[in-house]
Amino acid sequence: MRKRFLLVLFTMLLASPLAWAGDLVVYHFDNAATQGLKGLRNIRNHLDTDPSAQITVVTHAEGVDLLMEGAKAPNGTEFAPLISALKARGVRFEVCEITLKNRGLNKDQFVLEADYTPSGVVRLVKLQKEGYAYIKP
Repeated sequence: MRKRFLLVLFTMLLASPLAWAGDLVVYHFDNAATQGLKGLRNIRNHLDTDPSAQITVVTHAEGVDLLMEGAKAPNGTEFAPLISALKARGVRFEVCEITLKNRGLNKDQFVLEADYTPSGVVRLVKLQKEGYAYIKP
């Protein structure tokens, strides 16, 4: 009986940090024009409902346009204020460096909130292997 109690207690101790941590989520953007505004609103709603969620946004291809200085949705809404507000809530925004090279873009063309990853696709795979839920708006 005592052995069983210790096993249950040990299991609870190991599991409890996982239970306290927020969900791990990666949002995948590959087209800012079609996914940008909707995706940023999804992330805001996600955090409103689950403030402990740990969210990373990975952009590549035309998705990197979301994080460019002066970028706007087709309806004219600027992305930068929405990105800044989400960054303040702990969201990490990553730009694919392969896309930068292929499109001849420079890091100084992007908002300050942007971080960089060598490959957006590889980053998506690694995050999913680390237990991140995958969402593509």
